[in-house]
Amino acid sequence: MLDKYNPTRILFLDIETVPRNPSFEDLPEVEQALWEKKSAHFRGEEETAAEAYNRAGIYAEFGKIICISVGLMVKQSDRYGFRVKSFYGDDEKALLSEFSRMLEKFEGKEQAYLCAHNGKEFDFPYIIRRMLINRLPVPALLDVAGKKPWEVPFLDTMELWKFGSYKHFTSLNLLAHLFDIPTPKDDIDGSMVGTVYHEEKDLSRIVLYCEKDTLAVAQLFLRYRGQDLIDQQDIEYVRD
Repeated sequence: MLDKYNPTRILFLDIETVPRNPSFEDLPEVEQALWEKKSAHFRGEEETAAEAYNRAGIYAEFGKIICISVGLMVKQSDRYGFRVKSFYGDDEKALLSEFSRMLEKFEGKEQAYLCAHNGKEFDFPYIIRRMLINRLPVPALLDVAGKKPWEVPFLDTMELWKFGSYKHFTSLNLLAHLFDIPTPKDDIDGSMVGTVYHEEKDLSRIVLYCEKDTLAVAQLFLRYRGQDLIDQQDIEYVRD
């Protein structure tokens, strides 16, 4: 399975997002009204727009990216190593610009792909939307407008697990458990990221969580190929 893909030509990634403002009350009035309309489609019958605001981070129109972690496999004789780097900070435009510069270098590789878990539904479109909102050009590898399905350079470990099923969501955490991959959810999970960022001000904890998810996606990809996991001693964290 997936033998046609060269793992060293795939950039694995994960993003962490939060509501742009700490609370509903911090939104300008016009955005409060817009969130009221947006959240009406999914909030509970007795739930107010303010109570639903903790979920604003998953919508690119009301959230922002605070971390993008990327990883690249490196061939080492009979096994793979893994290099991980994160782009993070309070200034979303700055981190997206830095990520974009890295992506422009990577897309020069022959048969370059991006891979994330649920990336086609969440990570990839979210990054593109936030780049446009921040008035940034979309890198060629992310610009899929007008491309035929087989020309889109996106791989999605959740979609690969569907095997043609359209109504099948499987979390990264569950698949990690099934394939004996160390869980990336041993400290926090996605539902806690907004609180850790806005209230605890602990961005470094979020970055570590994002890097664990990125590694888990790469490990899952190898499991799909029937290969051994990347050993902890072969993982390099690139810090500026």
